[in-house]
Amino acid sequence: MSLLIVGGTGTLGRQIVLQALTKGYQVRCLVRNLRKAAFLKEWGAELVYGDLTSPETIPPCLRGITAVVDASTSRPGDLSTIKQVDWDGKLALIEACQTANVQRFIFCSALNLEQFSNIPLMEMKQGIEIKLKESKIPYTIFRLSGFYQGLIEQYAIPILENLPIWITNENTSVSYMDTQDIAKFCLRSLQLPKTENKTFFLGGPKGWLSSEIIKLCEQLAGQSAQVKRIPISLLKLSSNFLGFFEWGQNISDRLAFVEILNVENNFSNSTFDLYKTFKIDPGDIMQLDDYFLEYFIRLLKRLRDINFEDVQKQKNLVI
Repeated sequence: MSLLIVGGTGTLGRQIVLQALTKGYQVRCLVRNLRKAAFLKEWGAELVYGDLTSPETIPPCLRGITAVVDASTSRPGDLSTIKQVDWDGKLALIEACQTANVQRFIFCSALNLEQFSNIPLMEMKQGIEIKLKESKIPYTIFRLSGFYQGLIEQYAIPILENLPIWITNENTSVSYMDTQDIAKFCLRSLQLPKTENKTFFLGGPKGWLSSEIIKLCEQLAGQSAQVKRIPISLLKLSSNFLGFFEWGQNISDRLAFVEILNVENNFSNSTFDLYKTFKIDPGDIMQLDDYFLEYFIRLLKRLRDINFEDVQKQKNLVI
């Protein structure tokens, strides 16, 4: 099976590329910047130039392709750019896939779309889901919660650098998930006919409160966090909240995304059936506390290596 992966340089997309190559798929990546995507070529993927804002570049990328995995999404910025990519561009992608007779389309969407239709990006993702269903292309849609990777920038790094952590005053737990595990589900769906034309809600095995994540990071870092709280009512008045969301860009954007995730979702009731459907052992799913532990262990090792190099340099200077 040959795959075209859209968004292959992103946090999730690169994990899908790596696992697909490991499993023996022929992988082609649609990329706008060949130089920035060079690491994907080094892994063994084929790079082809394509740009969702230039629909004429899409059809050539689909020659010989069996399935498409769309893990791309816009960043905050000008509304016209978001429309070009997440609406016009993805409509063109779906149309090109129909013409190319693509046999499967995996679309990585977002959680809680219906509750946040006032946010343009969420409205467009929901619209693309509808267009994909109407296209008659066999599809699988994954509505995703937050990524573990985004929590490093939101919680771990501020604690380590003695910077404030901004959180809302809500106490809803969020079932974050490792992008490596999300990639497993995406690729497994290609092998399971019963996942065709279905929408799945993907979340981790446990919901986490912001306060619990902060406490975990404090324990691993050995230092206290500077926590700043902002009322949800104030956040909802923010023009940024009404416009965009993305991890790590600024406080209001980040908190807006947290608020989207904070709409109550009980994954525990459906997790067993989900793992059974995809034939994935729950024990193979990365836990958030284990993910953070690995991060801090790697970080401490890196700091020890840096300190060792500094000591050696000082010794050489003395000699």
